Amino acid sequence: MKSTLFFLFMFLFQFSFGQENLTYQKPPENILELAEAPLAPNIRMDSKGENIVFLYRSNYKSIDELSEEELRLGGLRINPVTNIGSRTRYNTDIKVRVGVKGSIQDVSGLPENGRYANFSYAPNEQLMAFTNTTNKGVELWILDITAAKASKISNANLNGNIGRPFTWFKDSSALIVEFLPDNRQALINTKEAVPTGPTISVSEAGVKAQNRTYQDLLKNPNDEYNFEQLALSELRKVTIDGKTTLWKPSAMYRSVDFSPDGNYVMITTIEKPFSYLVPYYRFPSKTTIYKSNGEFVKTVLEVPLIEDLPKGFMAERTGKRDLAWRNDKPATLIWVEALDGGDPENEVPYRDEVFQQNAPFNGPVTSLLKTKDRFARIIWGNNTTAIAYDRWWNTRNTRTYVFNPSNPKQKPEILFDRNYQDVYSDPGDFVTKENEFGERVLDLDGTNVYLLGDGYTPEGKFPFVDELDLSTKKKNRLYQSQLTDKVETLSFALDAKAGEIVVQIESKNEFPNYYIRNIKKRIGLIPLTQFENPFKSIQNVHKEVIKYKRDDGLDLTATLYLPTNYEEGKKYPMIMWAYPREYKDKNSASQSTSNSNEFTYPSYGSPIYWVTRGYVVLDDASFPIVGEGDEQPNDSFVKQLVANGKAGIDAVDALGYIDRERVAVGGHSYGAFMTANLLSHSNLFAAGIARSGAYNRTLTPFGFQSEERSYWEAPEIYYNMSPFMHADTMKTPLLLIHGEADNNSGTYPLQSERYFNALKGLGAPVRLVMLPKESHGYAAKESILHMLWEQDQWLEQYLKKKEDITLPEESMKD
Repeated sequence: MKSTLFFLFMFLFQFSFGQENLTYQKPPENILELAEAPLAPNIRMDSKGENIVFLYRSNYKSIDELSEEELRLGGLRINPVTNIGSRTRYNTDIKVRVGVKGSIQDVSGLPENGRYANFSYAPNEQLMAFTNTTNKGVELWILDITAAKASKISNANLNGNIGRPFTWFKDSSALIVEFLPDNRQALINTKEAVPTGPTISVSEAGVKAQNRTYQDLLKNPNDEYNFEQLALSELRKVTIDGKTTLWKPSAMYRSVDFSPDGNYVMITTIEKPFSYLVPYYRFPSKTTIYKSNGEFVKTVLEVPLIEDLPKGFMAERTGKRDLAWRNDKPATLIWVEALDGGDPENEVPYRDEVFQQNAPFNGPVTSLLKTKDRFARIIWGNNTTAIAYDRWWNTRNTRTYVFNPSNPKQKPEILFDRNYQDVYSDPGDFVTKENEFGERVLDLDGTNVYLLGDGYTPEGKFPFVDELDLSTKKKNRLYQSQLTDKVETLSFALDAKAGEIVVQIESKNEFPNYYIRNIKKRIGLIPLTQFENPFKSIQNVHKEVIKYKRDDGLDLTATLYLPTNYEEGKKYPMIMWAYPREYKDKNSASQSTSNSNEFTYPSYGSPIYWVTRGYVVLDDASFPIVGEGDEQPNDSFVKQLVANGKAGIDAVDALGYIDRERVAVGGHSYGAFMTANLLSHSNLFAAGIARSGAYNRTLTPFGFQSEERSYWEAPEIYYNMSPFMHADTMKTPLLLIHGEADNNSGTYPLQSERYFNALKGLGAPVRLVMLPKESHGYAAKESILHMLWEQDQWLEQYLKKKEDITLPEESMKD
C-alpha cells in the first residue's frame, strides 16, 4: 500500500511538472537575487600599472540577441548582417582611471546603446582601439585614455567575421583594418536555394583522415560560396584621425602581424580548396611578408588542406609551422619543423627543430635548437639567452630549456623536467618586460631571471617570487605570501628588480581586488581597484575544503558549503558537482588547488545557488581517473568514477551534515557524461542533472576528451563508457539540459535527444530540456534563469519531496 501511494504521488507530480509549451520561467527569489547581481567590470591595465580601462557588461545576452540571423560555416558562427561573430560578448560601457591615485571617469563621446568588443592597446598605451557593433555593421573607434574620450574613425563596414579586424602600426599612428570589399557578392539563401546537384565527398584508399567530430562545418557548394564571401576583406590603412587608404586588395585574410621593428608585416590568407571535414583553420593557407608600405617581399609558407594528420594528440603536419617573429630582434622569422614526420608513434631522439631567418628572408636558415618532445613555445631574452618549452601529452611531461640563440652548437640545458599536472612542483612563470620594440622578452638581470609561482601546497596556496641564476641554477626566494585567511595571486611584475608586483587578493566574502605590492620595501599595499561584493546574501555561508580518501587510498578534496539556514544536528539533502580529469600518476591526481578562502562566486552554471534553498553543496569534488604505466585512465573509468562518488558522499555523511539517501549529482559537458555514468552504474544518488553532455561514444569514434584510441582499437572502452549502452540499467531520475545550437566537438544536441529517447523507451524517469539558440555554454538571460528554475524544480521533486511525503497510518501496514 505504501509503495502504491508513493508512486501515485510521483505520477501526479510528474504529470503537473512535465507540461508542454512551457514559457521561460524564473527561479525562486533567493536564487534570482544572486543570478541578477551586477557584474564587476573587467579591467585592462597598462604595463606600468598606472592607467586602467574598466569594461562593463550585463550578466547575460538576451534571447533576442541570440535570435539574430546566424550562419554556421567552417567552424565559425557569423552574423551576416553585422559581419561579426554572432556569439560575441559585448561590453556596454567604458570608464577610465588615469594614474594610480586617479578617480574613475566616464568616457565622453560614446554612442548610445553601444556594443563594444575587440579592445586593443596601441603600442604607446595612450590609445586603445575597439569596435562598436550597430544594427548595420561594425565600426572602428579610438579611446584616448588620458582624455577619457572616444571617437569613431570608420563607418559600419568592418569585417569581423574571422577574429579582431584590425592591427596597430608600431608607431601607434594608424591601423591596418579589414573592411568589407567592394567586390563582395550577395549571399545565397541556403533555405530557399534550389540544389544544382548532390554533395559528394571522396576518400582515397589508404589515406586516413581520423578527425574529431567538429561542428558547424561546410556541407555543400552553397556553404562554400557563402563562407568565401563572408571571409573576404580588403585591408586599409586607417590613421587615428580617420583617414583611409587601400593597403591590400580583397582576399580571405586570417592574420596580420607586424615585425617587432614595424618594418615588415606577415599576413596569412585562407586559400582553396575548402573542406567538409575540418574547420577553416585547417583549410589551405598562404603566408606572405610585405614591407609596412605594402610592398611584396616574399611568400614564406604555403600549407595544403589538412585533413589527414597522424593519430594522436601530439600529431603535427610536416613542413614549416608556428611561424612567428622573434621578439628580441627587429625582423627575424622563426618556425618549427617536425623531425618525426609529425607522427607520435615514430620513435626519434628529437621531435621538433626550431629555425630562424633574418630579414629580408633570402639569406641562410639557421637551426636554433631541437626539442626532445613536441615544441611548445619560446620566451626570448637577448642574443645569448632564451627559454624554450616542450610538451608530451601521453606522459604529461614538460621540459624547460635555456639555450643560446647565437650559438646552436652550444647544447641547450634543461632547467626543469617535470609532470605538468604536478602543481605542487610548478616552478612558476618567467617574468617578462617590454623591450625597445614594445615586445615582451625575458626580464634579465645579468644571468639572473625571475619566476612568479602559484605556490600550491597541501596546506594551501602561497604564491612566491624566485630569483634564478641561469649560470649556476641556484634559486633565491625573494617573497612568499603568508596569507592564511585570504588568497593572494601574483598577476604580473611591474618592475621585478624594484620588487613591484601587481597582486590580486580575495577572501570568502571579499571580491577579488588588485593591489601593488613591493616585496623589497615591504611597504603597505597600494590599492588599484575597490570592487564590492555583489553577493551579500551568501557572504557568510559556511565554506571549507574537505579532504578524504578513495577506497584505494587516493587523496581527494572538495569544497563543502552548508545551507544559509543550517541548524546543527539537522540532516540536509546534498548536491555534488564535479568534472572528471585524467592523470598518469596518483601523486598528481591527489593534489588540490581548491582553497576555502577563495571568493564565493556563483557563476551561471554553479550549484552554489542552492545553499539558499536548504541544500548542502559539495562543489568541485575530485574525480580523478588514473592510469599509470601502460594502463590508460579510461581502462577503469567506470570503477574509478563510482569510487570517487562514493568517497565524497561517505566523507560528508561522516561529518553528520546529510541524509545520504537524498544526494543528487550534476555536471556540465564531460561532467554530464560523468553524471549519466554514475546513475547507470551505482545506486549512490537520488537524482542527477546532466547539461550538454555526450552519452554515446560510438558517435565520436576517433577519440574523445583525453581518449586517443579510436572505437575500432578499443571497442569495449567505448561501449563500457557510453551511458547510452547501459540505458536499461538507469532507473534514477535524470534531468537532461542541452543547448540546441551546441557547437562543442562531440556534444551534438543529438546526444541528449537520443539518450532521452532510449531512457523514455525503457521507462526511466527523465526530463529533456532543449534551450533554443544556446551553444555549449549558455548565454541568454531567459535561458539561464529557466535552467536554474528547472534544476530547482528537479531537486525539490526528487530530494525534498521524498522527505515531505507523509503517509496515513494504515498505509504503514503490511
